Amino acid sequence: MANARVTVHPEARIDRIEPEVHGHFSEHLGRCVYDGLWTDDVAEQNGFREDVVELLANLEIPVLRWPGGCFADDYHWEDGVGPQEERPRRRNLFWAQGREDIPEESNAFGTDEFLKFCERVGTEPYLAANVGSGNPQEAADWVEYCNYDGDTELANRRRENGHEEPYGVKYWGLGNENWGCGGRMSPEQYAREYRRFATYVGSMDNLMLDQNLELIACGFANHEWNHRFMEEVGKTDWGVEFPLDHLTLHHYYGRSMSISEASEEKYDQFLVEALEMDYHIERIASAINAVATTRDIGVIIDEWGAWHTEAVAENGLEQPGTVIDALSAAAVLNIFNHHSDVMTMSNIAQTVNVLQCLVETEGDDAWVRPTYRVFDLYAPHKGNDALTTSVDTPSRDVECTDDDLPFVGASASVADTGEMYVTVTNLDCRDGHTVDVAIEGCDATDADVDAQVLFEEQAPDLEVDASNADDFAAEDLDVDVDGDVLSVDLEPSTVAGISIP
Repeated sequence: MANARVTVHPEARIDRIEPEVHGHFSEHLGRCVYDGLWTDDVAEQNGFREDVVELLANLEIPVLRWPGGCFADDYHWEDGVGPQEERPRRRNLFWAQGREDIPEESNAFGTDEFLKFCERVGTEPYLAANVGSGNPQEAADWVEYCNYDGDTELANRRRENGHEEPYGVKYWGLGNENWGCGGRMSPEQYAREYRRFATYVGSMDNLMLDQNLELIACGFANHEWNHRFMEEVGKTDWGVEFPLDHLTLHHYYGRSMSISEASEEKYDQFLVEALEMDYHIERIASAINAVATTRDIGVIIDEWGAWHTEAVAENGLEQPGTVIDALSAAAVLNIFNHHSDVMTMSNIAQTVNVLQCLVETEGDDAWVRPTYRVFDLYAPHKGNDALTTSVDTPSRDVECTDDDLPFVGASASVADTGEMYVTVTNLDCRDGHTVDVAIEGCDATDADVDAQVLFEEQAPDLEVDASNADDFAAEDLDVDVDGDVLSVDLEPSTVAGISIP
């Protein structure tokens, strides 16, 4: 007998699930770029790690944010273009590179390398411009270098550096964490700086570019800060529209949990922290709607994921890749689907080797972590219309919090073809649960229902490495069909994806 029930309401569509909600983030930090995206081994094509290129291309990642993060607001893009042997070696003010704990940047991997990497992987680039220590001219020049097709010094410099056609970069972040490492600004101060930068960068698409730019402001998990920013940034005597297309915030969780020392109680606390994403999306959307509308200004979560005590600056923020982290990613992706009416992008931190990365490297080996498997399982949602779901689930009181942990979560979507896709999570790391998935008005008796499950018989803290990475792959899941009700048995800490044609 089922002890949890998910009801899918096909007539209650939320909005399109933007593919960019499955986006990623790479910063010049630890081994993310050097030994992650890039290698100095001349045997590799153009310096890229071909194994990483292949793994990310297979996942069809929609957008990749770069160069930071805190690194972005002390980065000057012209240091990273032109002949590599002539590029200056600069400080890395916030992070060490590699495992040598050296706070220096070689600039071997710069704008052209990143944008060519995006071309190789087949993803849209998202560039974060330096507001903290830069100026509007530097940001506008970067746009011109990347996107202008005319006869200017910067456009010609791009051609000399090996890329005849404009890159066509659409997404431009103006600043990063400007309430903190990006300048410790008040919301009013950042709003005035943002408006100044947006004047120059945003004017580029009036005459010089064939495409419109998407301008992104960096918000804060302190939501009063976001309200004040939005009020100030909209103040203008010109009567023009708001000079931004998206507002972001960052949400990390698990900062007090050690993977090696965690208990079942700690797992519950960690997952409750991950589920706080729902609250943050609602609050930042409220800040937008107080002075504008989320129909015009989208919500982006461009840094999110698990950050454990193992990840410290001295080791380049490396931490084990585990099932419990992947389980949290599934819970968050469900939340993003529920908020598809306001969500326009997200970027999990980070792509390779750092924090909750999807791919890990060691020497000549590269392998995917459990979180990669979750993104792969959730891929059918991309571009679908999200459907309203109701979940009736048992839960457990969680120590040290005022919240319960709901054991079962879900989200659903429908493609243009009419095929539905439902993802279900069992966030209970102790017990299995039988889940009924009821699809209103849909008799699936004769349908060719297909289902897969992740992490059966895998301990939540089991670490992935090159030797066991294949053990985390999805497996077929049995589904009992009775009219409009599909029943599945989910073992502890598992994730399922169900297709209904």
